[in-house]
Amino acid sequence: MADFKLMRMLNQKNKKKIVLLVLDGLGGIPMSPGGLTALEKAATPNMDILASDGSLGQIITVRPGITPGSGPAHLSLFGYDPVQFEVGRGVLESTGIGMKINAGDVAARGNFCTVDKDGLITDRRAGRIPTEEAKPVCDKLNNISLPGVSIEVRPVKEYRFAVVIRGDGLEAEINDTDPQKTGVETLPAVAREPGSQKAADIYNEWLKKAREVLKDEPKANACTLRGFSTDPGLPQFDEAYGLTAACIAVYPMYKGVSALVGMDVETFAGDQPTDEFAEASRIWDQYDFFFIHIKKTDSYGEDGNMDAKIRVIESVDQALPELKTLKPDVLAITGDHSTPCKMKSHSWHPVPFLLWAPDTIRSDEQSKFGEKWCAMGNLGTFPGTDILPLLLGHADKLKKFGA
Repeated sequence: MADFKLMRMLNQKNKKKIVLLVLDGLGGIPMSPGGLTALEKAATPNMDILASDGSLGQIITVRPGITPGSGPAHLSLFGYDPVQFEVGRGVLESTGIGMKINAGDVAARGNFCTVDKDGLITDRRAGRIPTEEAKPVCDKLNNISLPGVSIEVRPVKEYRFAVVIRGDGLEAEINDTDPQKTGVETLPAVAREPGSQKAADIYNEWLKKAREVLKDEPKANACTLRGFSTDPGLPQFDEAYGLTAACIAVYPMYKGVSALVGMDVETFAGDQPTDEFAEASRIWDQYDFFFIHIKKTDSYGEDGNMDAKIRVIESVDQALPELKTLKPDVLAITGDHSTPCKMKSHSWHPVPFLLWAPDTIRSDEQSKFGEKWCAMGNLGTFPGTDILPLLLGHADKLKKFGA
């Protein structure tokens, strides 16, 4: 991971701008042997120009062979070892929609799901109901009360919601209740440590009441909970790197991880790459580090929809000139993990990485942005936790170490 003490010691201020553009789930594998990945198939003339002028490589955000969740993967991109700084999805989702999580609160990310008359899951995402349909269902859940604790439920996006319980003696070492497959029942909340038994019992009672409240809903007639967690007390971004940092993202979870490390989370209209790049332009003079997140590459990867994933990649490429007009000094384009359409899930495969820094780059012989070319780039394969020091170095924001 990034050595925060060393980063603080070497930090030097200047006016150079750094952009970290993350296409969620960017990496992939061919649908058949010898084929091309979504990124390799996509028409990306603007990224290819950057690749030709810059350097390519691959990153591993957790460890070789380990499939990352989105939260740990993004912590890695920000320089935090996700194994050391374990942060659950619940606190990320909750923080991302503005819920205050204090030490001792236990937050969970919820999924509405559909179950049949026998209680077996038929759809883990309740038909991906839109946020407008989920809000009144969350209102029903907010009517549930239990003795000794306060409970808050808020919609997140589409079928997702966040729930937080607050009270005395609560700990968050609890297993997920989502079995991650259909045709089976939801799981109980099981404490992994004795100190978390109280919170697990409370959540199991809440889930029982939630099933009763939701029984007449046509789609969202049950729910599952994931990522039980509390405030992790992470080192803050400005203290670690000396950067004023902004997060430009659409989905709450990514706003949450950014807020937890101390970035300012921007509010803007729209959900397209052009909207996000326009927001970067609007705030360009206020910050020196910009984290810009694109979600749909991951969503379509999980759906197994390669054509749609390609279209998202191409839409980012088409909007890229708008970002380049801002003249960032350092621009990195990567993903947090791979989401191969063939697998319809996150995977452990290395993630393509492109670094463009016209004043300081040592370019390689690659001229296209894609997995096969990144595997041959001169940056090699390296930990995602090394990205921030690399970007700082190229932005001349680190002094020489030693005499």
